[in-house]
Amino acid sequence: MVATSSQSPTCALLLTGGGARAAYQVGVLKAIASLYPRNHAIPFPIICGTSAGAINGTALACYASCFHLGIRKLEWVWKNFRINQVYRTDLWGVFGHLLQNIMSNFQADYAYKRPVSLLDNAPLRELLEFVLDFKRIDRNIINGALKALTVTASCYTSGDSICFFQEGQNRAGWQRARRSGVPTIINPQHLMASSAIPGIFPSVRINQAYFGDGSVHQLAPLSPAVHLGADKLFVIGVEKPMATQYRPKPAHHPSIATVAGHLLDTVFADTLNSDLERLHRINNTLSKISPEQRDDLQLREIETLVINPTHDFRQVAAECYSQLPLTIRSMLKLIGVNRHSESSLVSYLMFEQSYCQQLIEIGYQDGIAQRKNIRDFLGQ
Repeated sequence: MVATSSQSPTCALLLTGGGARAAYQVGVLKAIASLYPRNHAIPFPIICGTSAGAINGTALACYASCFHLGIRKLEWVWKNFRINQVYRTDLWGVFGHLLQNIMSNFQADYAYKRPVSLLDNAPLRELLEFVLDFKRIDRNIINGALKALTVTASCYTSGDSICFFQEGQNRAGWQRARRSGVPTIINPQHLMASSAIPGIFPSVRINQAYFGDGSVHQLAPLSPAVHLGADKLFVIGVEKPMATQYRPKPAHHPSIATVAGHLLDTVFADTLNSDLERLHRINNTLSKISPEQRDDLQLREIETLVINPTHDFRQVAAECYSQLPLTIRSMLKLIGVNRHSESSLVSYLMFEQSYCQQLIEIGYQDGIAQRKNIRDFLGQ
């Protein structure tokens, strides 16, 4: 954590990945917006997003000059979501896509090969291009409503975590072990790359490299905000709450679907928790040394506030399972996913109105419940 000079604390918003679970973030943000006047700019001059959180963050950056308007537009999209706006659900779109993946294995090495994935998320690109006006990001940076926007993706070519960032100070990028920052102009390609859940959505080519979900290889998710000058980090995660009840031991080995769900839970949550622990240890160490020593170490304390769900989204997804298109249910059944399976996979893929609306409401109630903490953290 490199120190930067600042006259007043700069608060960054960090939105983690999680597929359809990111609807929860909209509810929390809606609760935060209720603390401000209708014409107030976004209280987070730095916005850092990964995967679906990158899409939410970019939408907010487009409307940084009016926080309420950005939240309303974001909420409208999530509350009216249908799965076929994110990935194809028609018969050919599902099973034809799988067939094309299989046939590509028989192509010659010199032939162009389609990216292999479980689902075809081409509709998501169309939605992003229709809903988001990326030119507004630069305008908001110029008028001072926004300082920086970051979108993190995982580079399959190098194995590094790449933070693409857009800001107005012509800041040079940074290079650390297995991670780097690259200045750029954010566009739909970056969002498609950051939200390409491994194995489920296809990889995306940017320049001469191939990228996938930003949560993969993300060893230090707090790093981009700190590099860009944040003194405070407001984190909205989608991690399931810790189990408090006794769960009987399973009678059988976990299915492929259960293992896949565990992998996604790990990808989207574990590195963030580890980075937060590291940050708290550094803060504790800095509290015990003099300001002069801090200057020598070029470190500063970073205050954090983390909000995670109080409900298990797997249960909500199970209640909405029948709303999945028949083609998707049939495909998931092939890998052992049904309404009663223990896998959390469905909770990441359920881009349906009723599910997203429930997650928004849960997020809103969680935000209201922490209203005092949020006010104190944001200086309200």
